[in-house]
Amino acid sequence: MTEAELLDILRQALRIALVISLPILGLALVIGLVIGLFQALTSVQEMTLTFVPKLGVVLVVFWLSMGFSGNALVTFYQDSIIPRVSQ
Repeated sequence: MTEAELLDILRQALRIALVISLPILGLALVIGLVIGLFQALTSVQEMTLTFVPKLGVVLVVFWLSMGFSGNALVTFYQDSIIPRVSQ
């Protein structure tokens, strides 16, 4: 395996990691902004009000995207890692 092939695999791995984590992090950001706006408008400064809904949303989105994430990782390993390592 040459240095160029290794860098190509690392680039693809970073792209897959970004694609897999984007829905979870994006929805956590949106929920955090909505709750922050709600807290600013109502002057409710409860710490659990921000943590519990974000945790719930992250768990639900993680559960819903597990099939896609697993399929993306398996495809990446089968197409990129396994053929180059077995050479």
